[in-house]
Amino acid sequence: MDRAYTYRILKCLYEVHNELGPGLLESIYEEAAAKELTSQGFHVERQVPVPVFYKGEKLAHDLRLDLIVDDKVILELKSVTEYRKLFEKQLFTYLVLKRCEIGYVVNFNECDLRDGIHTVYNTLLEK
Repeated sequence: MDRAYTYRILKCLYEVHNELGPGLLESIYEEAAAKELTSQGFHVERQVPVPVFYKGEKLAHDLRLDLIVDDKVILELKSVTEYRKLFEKQLFTYLVLKRCEIGYVVNFNECDLRDGIHTVYNTLLEK
């Protein structure tokens, strides 16, 4: 994945955090991030359903991705006081199911957003 491309995505997330600050609902950050990314020329989908299969049979309930950018990068947005590594495992599952290479868990509830960005790679993706 091109670093300049992912840098542009992260720059949009920093812009949202700089404008809104920490402490708001995840849904607010999701909407703002989608608007900012779109304004910068990215194609963004929100609350994307991802089907789950068990032994070849589709389950009744889909997973929902917060944001997917250009059908390449998944953004799992959080606004929590206590970050958990489980969020990264959840994102890894999304990456595998959508066959995406990279994603970010972004916790907007940090004073410095650098502390809230966690990169996850799909290590199972064949290149």
